[in-house]
Amino acid sequence: MSRQGTVPETHGGNLEATARRLGCEPHQLLDASASLAPLALPWRARWAGWRAPLQPYPDRTAQPLRALIAARHGLDGAMVLLGNGAAELFTWAARDAAALGPSLLSQPGFADYARALRCWGAAVQTAPLPLDWVTAAPGPLPELPPAPVLWITNPHNPTGQLWSRAGLEPLLRRHRLVICDEAFLSLVPDGERQSLIPLVAEHANLVVIRSLTKLYGIAGLRIGYAVAQPERLQRWAAWRDPWPINAVAAAVAQALLRDPQHHRAWCRRVQRWTAREGAWLQQHLQAIPGLTPMPSAANFLLLRGERSLVPLREALERRHRILLRDCRSFDGLDERWLRIGYQSRRRNRRIVSALEREWLSP
Repeated sequence: MSRQGTVPETHGGNLEATARRLGCEPHQLLDASASLAPLALPWRARWAGWRAPLQPYPDRTAQPLRALIAARHGLDGAMVLLGNGAAELFTWAARDAAALGPSLLSQPGFADYARALRCWGAAVQTAPLPLDWVTAAPGPLPELPPAPVLWITNPHNPTGQLWSRAGLEPLLRRHRLVICDEAFLSLVPDGERQSLIPLVAEHANLVVIRSLTKLYGIAGLRIGYAVAQPERLQRWAAWRDPWPINAVAAAVAQALLRDPQHHRAWCRRVQRWTAREGAWLQQHLQAIPGLTPMPSAANFLLLRGERSLVPLREALERRHRILLRDCRSFDGLDERWLRIGYQSRRRNRRIVSALEREWLSP
């Protein structure tokens, strides 16, 4: 099978396997295939992780952490369910979805929704999204066909487009269940204004899933949460494993969220980084002939090439130890697309320099 015919990774950030394949150590890789805030974790959170009790079983409900998250959103604690990352919660959302009929997935879209639906033998419909857009500003989701269940991402992964709350709210009247993945919304400047969380109390057919791992760069700890009406979350809790959140992850997350003022300051800092590095990358990538960076509100962007980008991605891996996301894992995208997760300015310069060298070399 040709290299362009191989199956790409479903997720970014697979450093151990990539390092083995390239014959190097994981720390030698610049990983822009995953989209995480690159800021150093506060010391209070690191210290909390070291001090977490390891001998007793963890709190099965993680009640203190649930209370902190609920307070962050002005919710009752019964409307929050913690998960072993957002991925675990997609699995339970998919079980609910499977009982209602076909799920509508946009293309391109995150492959984990289809993975979760396959767990329950759920039917899937797909609808293409336009692959040309001129702005990432909040707007309505393009017209979609009817279906009992709708899965949406805001900001959209992998395009980075931000949908407006006003444009999404009418969908709650058209679908029996709407699952909205807001994993990256906390990193988007002014993004919270578009969140659907304020609508959950009035709409029993709405589930919003969030992640702490993107905002704080702690993907190894696996912390996500769902916001929905209590009856639905009680059902999910009865289905799952007894201890979905380990003690170290709970302790670190509690330390990060315990002080609301510190948390708000962190969000502002990350959002400034998203805006600053996004604008810088757009400007410098636009100057490379034959490559088109697409507008993005998120902390990543899609890069479109006038020809296949597979050789470019492989050259960056082999010669520069830089990992970009192969977008063939997103249904609806082909070998002409790559996704770049924003890094520090120094690392972004390194990415741009390597792209220029490999793309423009004869």
